[in-house]
Amino acid sequence: MRIVLIGYGRMGRMVEQVAQERGHEVVFRGDAGWSAEGLPKADAAIEFTTPQTAEANVRSLLDRHIPTVSGTTGWNVEPMRKLSDETGVGLIWASNFSIGVNLFFALNERLSELVRGYDYAPSITEIHHVHKLDKPSGTAKTLAAVVGGNVSIESVREGEVAGVHTVCWDSDADRISVTHEAKSRRGFALGAVMAAEWLQGKKGCHTMREVLGL
Repeated sequence: MRIVLIGYGRMGRMVEQVAQERGHEVVFRGDAGWSAEGLPKADAAIEFTTPQTAEANVRSLLDRHIPTVSGTTGWNVEPMRKLSDETGVGLIWASNFSIGVNLFFALNERLSELVRGYDYAPSITEIHHVHKLDKPSGTAKTLAAVVGGNVSIESVREGEVAGVHTVCWDSDADRISVTHEAKSRRGFALGAVMAAEWLQGKKGCHTMREVLGL
């Protein structure tokens, strides 16, 4: 694939590395202030930027009929999902592209079904590096939606932590804890590139769950 990268910080550089390892070519790197004018022909775009710029970035890419994978969190993606479905240009947005995290989502969804009817109260703790802009994380918000109900979320920002998410189920008798810990940004980058590969030939808005067949 010929890939456009929008956002060329640490995450963008990791996406580039993984994409090249998988035999793809990065044909454009856009950082703050990038212009959509003169974008080269591309098979996919991968966007990791900021909540303030994500919608304009994704809109520009979809307007140019470039299938887009967006991993920016903290913004309202619904208008772009609608635009993707209306235009037929492929879009995948996810709060987290890590394969392990998406398995973690599925595991907690199942666990929430199993504990239903018993006296267990869920809570979520998420830890990220100090550079992360949104709080709580998009992953924690997705977990809260998966678990259901009014779930408390504790957010911690420290050091260079790639991401740790823990869901606890407490009762008077015991506690069940399930944790996912990212070792680096590589898992997020790999999932994003896999999503771009899967999106080829697809129309409209899709999910990471579809990509992984969950």
